Amino acid sequence: MSVLRNLEQRLSGLVEGTFGRVFRSEVGPVEISRRLTREMDQNVKVSLSRTYAPNDYVIWLSPEDRVRYEGVEDEVADELAGHLLEHARAERLTLVSRPVIQFGVDEALGLGEFGIETRVIRLDQIPDEEPEPVTPPPAVKAREPLAAMPARAIFEAEGTRFTIPPTGAVIGRSSSCDVVLENADVSRQHAQILCDDVEGWVIEDLGSTNGVVVNGGRVAGSLRLSNGDQIKLGPVSGRFEAR
Repeated sequence: MSVLRNLEQRLSGLVEGTFGRVFRSEVGPVEISRRLTREMDQNVKVSLSRTYAPNDYVIWLSPEDRVRYEGVEDEVADELAGHLLEHARAERLTLVSRPVIQFGVDEALGLGEFGIETRVIRLDQIPDEEPEPVTPPPAVKAREPLAAMPARAIFEAEGTRFTIPPTGAVIGRSSSCDVVLENADVSRQHAQILCDDVEGWVIEDLGSTNGVVVNGGRVAGSLRLSNGDQIKLGPVSGRFEAR
């Protein structure tokens, strides 16, 4: 079953038919997901070393659709944001924060019509240019990417050992996450662990409510991990092992 089909089924179950009443049959969850991912791909910003994707999206609806959509937008937005996060990871796109999706009203739109606007939060963090690498003097050894990264890592929490591949894993309460934690104080997409070519294994806070703590220190953004690090995701304690 495809990722889009899984997303469609989750949204359909979430809104219990409201989604189908909001949009005409030709504008369903799959179409919106495709439009969102297409907007992400078409509005990237390329630097010398990274490709940055938009992380702020507004779905514009007609007044009639917006009224019918009240009460389910937060849950639907959360599922769509998780889908964009998975797409960015698969395409190796860089996000300065977890995708944010909002709903707005456009009086010019008719029933069943919608538009998508993309924006980049904290644009000042995205460099227009990056400096050329500087060759160190002979007495200084240049930093090189890690030659032999472990093939996988282990995150142990709630009595379960989860395997983390080099491509990374999203950890959270949502069933769409690679590592699912059932504690209610864990955010739906709480954090991600991935293997960077230079830094090695790193953990990144995905805008969680209760934060990420490594060895007693709060993580702001991302942090390099070492074998045996103690990780807390909200109230849930875990241990990281590099293999």
